[in-house]
Amino acid sequence: MTLAVCPGSFDPITLGHLDVVRRATLLFDEVVVGVARNASKSALLDVDSRVALARAACADLPSVRVVEVPGLLVDLCRELGAVAVVKGLRGGADYDAEQPMALMNRHLSGVESVFLTADPRYAHIASSMVKDVARHGGQVDDLVPPGVADAVRRALGVVPTGAQPGSPATPLPGGVTPPGPADHPNQGAS
Repeated sequence: MTLAVCPGSFDPITLGHLDVVRRATLLFDEVVVGVARNASKSALLDVDSRVALARAACADLPSVRVVEVPGLLVDLCRELGAVAVVKGLRGGADYDAEQPMALMNRHLSGVESVFLTADPRYAHIASSMVKDVARHGGQVDDLVPPGVADAVRRALGVVPTGAQPGSPATPLPGGVTPPGPADHPNQGAS
């Protein structure tokens, strides 16, 4: 049985991420979505929320499971017996960023990286752009799996259309309540 890890910060998970995961299931018997903490990024959603959202998004994929990456990706790959790391590429800049990481992962553990070219329908979607559009009140529901846009808006303190300010947050799948603006270090009172 072949197992691959599809890692990322998934802050938030997008339809582009989900497409890569679905396509990876055609290549490997099992795909583990590894939700990582990226020290070089300030996450909007905490890791528990990101894991819950990814699990909900992948719930219809029986050969996919979602775990938190507790440290180095290569350590998780060794622990799981992964034969590959799967990453999606939207364009040349993604390759330029991913290639050194792929070489380091192979150097550290022997695990190979498999790059899947983004489906053109999703090549314009990036988590950072989803957050930016949502931050300014733009529509992002068609860029992310169900429930993700609401979690992003709540974390940003953006009131969805028809909602009342101060209304309680709806729990994410698994009972996790997403952070509100006061819970995020870069949000809150002006």
